[in-house]
Amino acid sequence: MKTLSRIYTGLIFVFLYAPIVVLIIFSFNQSKSRSVWKGFSLRWYENLFRDNMILEALWTSIEVAVIAAIVSTIIGTAAAVGLKKMNKGLRSVMLTLNNIPMVNPDIVTGISMMLLFVAIFGATGLLRPGFGTLVIAHITFCIPYVILSVLPKLNQMNPSIYEAAQDLGCPPLKAFVKVVIPEIMPGIITGMMMAFTLSLDDFVISYFTSGSTAQTLPMVIYSMTKRRISPKINALSALMFVIVLALLVVINIRQIREATRKRNEKFAG
Repeated sequence: MKTLSRIYTGLIFVFLYAPIVVLIIFSFNQSKSRSVWKGFSLRWYENLFRDNMILEALWTSIEVAVIAAIVSTIIGTAAAVGLKKMNKGLRSVMLTLNNIPMVNPDIVTGISMMLLFVAIFGATGLLRPGFGTLVIAHITFCIPYVILSVLPKLNQMNPSIYEAAQDLGCPPLKAFVKVVIPEIMPGIITGMMMAFTLSLDDFVISYFTSGSTAQTLPMVIYSMTKRRISPKINALSALMFVIVLALLVVINIRQIREATRKRNEKFAG
């Protein structure tokens, strides 16, 4: 039974990652073929860095993702702390409201936000659809994921640590920064990484809220599907996958070292 479960798990991982492996391999293909290998070449990577439209869309996506990740992490962390302080009944209601944007279809969220921005712009002249509305939309749908990443770490934390810091004369804000933040940092980092990835990947909400002045990478790739997709997209996808994988490896190594350090300090104490 144990061997069978391992085989089943292995097949799941093969199913998940085999397409990515094929994509990376064919990003080095000499020809445009997506099924026939014609020899190793870096031509598609060279063509990628010469395509201004793709590079501009990539830069826009990264800008939006970085801003959305940072702002949603700050707001989501503060919201998680507030939820932790609530009584059980009210917290349950707020968590249910927090879960709605995650289960709500993206197209409903996108159209709703588009109508909101258009109404505000028509009434006040503010929030013209463009880069600003795109960032606001991404921050909005990233916040719930940050809250759900930070809240479990707050639940695991011993509240006596924060109270002890205050008893020893530390001001509340300083105690929060020096005591609470380090304890929940793994959840904050996880939430930020999730927000960054979700923002970078989003298409539907971006399509409805970006207007005509801002185009993200998924939108440019979608426009390319109306004709034959260039292997440059394989090269771009391979680079993005490697970068995200490297970030995850670095973060996991850091978390393992931090957990080991805390365990050693606990045993030493």
